[in-house]
Amino acid sequence: MATAIFEVDTKEFESRALNWAQEFDEVCFLQSNGYADDYTKVDRLLAVKAVEVFASTTGKSAFDGLETFRAKHPHRWMPGFLSYDLKDEIEGLGNDLPEGIAFPKAYFFIPETVIRFYQNHVEIEADDPHAIFRAIERHDGPATNTANQNIPISISKRFSKTEYLQAFDRLQWHIQRGDVYEVNLCQEFYAEGISLNPLELYKRLNALSPTPFACFFKLGRQYILCASPERFLAKRGDTLISQPIKGTARRGRDSAEDAEIIARLRGNPKEIAENVMIVDLVRNDLTRSAQPGSVKVSRHLEVHTFRQVHQLISTITCLKRPDISDIEVIRNTFPAGSMTGAPKISAMSLCDRYEGSKRGIYSGAVGYFAPDGDFDLNVVIRSVLYDSSASFLSFHTGGAITLEARGETEYEECLLKASAIVAALNTSIAH
Repeated sequence: MATAIFEVDTKEFESRALNWAQEFDEVCFLQSNGYADDYTKVDRLLAVKAVEVFASTTGKSAFDGLETFRAKHPHRWMPGFLSYDLKDEIEGLGNDLPEGIAFPKAYFFIPETVIRFYQNHVEIEADDPHAIFRAIERHDGPATNTANQNIPISISKRFSKTEYLQAFDRLQWHIQRGDVYEVNLCQEFYAEGISLNPLELYKRLNALSPTPFACFFKLGRQYILCASPERFLAKRGDTLISQPIKGTARRGRDSAEDAEIIARLRGNPKEIAENVMIVDLVRNDLTRSAQPGSVKVSRHLEVHTFRQVHQLISTITCLKRPDISDIEVIRNTFPAGSMTGAPKISAMSLCDRYEGSKRGIYSGAVGYFAPDGDFDLNVVIRSVLYDSSASFLSFHTGGAITLEARGETEYEECLLKASAIVAALNTSIAH
């Protein structure tokens, strides 16, 4: 592998590179949309064409397989994803709910080409970076069919509103009984018989909802179009970082109303309680991989503002034990506690019972392992899953249920979280 730097108009070159990448079966484009914190490592990265692949279709021994694959390629970029349903391997759970798109349970690949985008230049890592640069420069126009792009899409719900509220009431009954004290109930929205341009849909979604952990992932004819604001788990040197989101409020019509809404969110006992419970869960998960006494909440209940919502985000860090591998760390914390509830196993079991479909990639993670040993994985939320061969599209939303929660409010929050996707699809969801 060789690396070369090229001075370019990065906006134009990025557009050409994404169109060029559609010629290949494996594509991962990660972008932070200008959001940066102390742990941001990748602004924009495009990984294309697998030279080697790890894929687990059954979810059995997936983490052992991933351990072996990572050990084989310790100093290469390695993008990929983990399905939420790997919880079944970790905790011995399972359900027979329908699954709209059968992605692999775990998938990572070693790319033939990696392109990193900076302000005025790009860095291309490939066997022949100059040949890749010339191929992209020559490429013009979208590589995929745009048929039916503006035809209205009819969205179906796995839950009716009545069924959602019934499930909500049953879960509050479980909370009152002491089975759990918080549970994240999710619902699926889907569309059948549709044909669209996944890259153009991703661009529209990212324009409507730019987030720090956005991703376009192509695997053959399956796509993950992700506008996630949440980091699941990252490693920087010996430090592990998790940043769970719990607590949501809508955006205001102007800065004055925004300020009022933020003040109410900061002081909302229900939203604060949700965040505190998940912070405790994440601290407990990290303890299994941490050097003794190193787990700490470095930032608590910070308000982060995105295009559609304000969110409460906390940051938990620790020092990784030297005798434990990165894959073990991920296994010890997966899936993200913000998407389960607490206690974690009981909450996941109840979600299996009351949700109308498998989550699949939703609530899982997409991200990368870097050549220097660091890694970064998001939480797959605010995301569209699409299978062009089956002409099937799916997205989920969810929210935390506590004793103080109200069903109507939580249902409306689910629709609020879906608003950018609905706008990108140029459609609506019937109440």
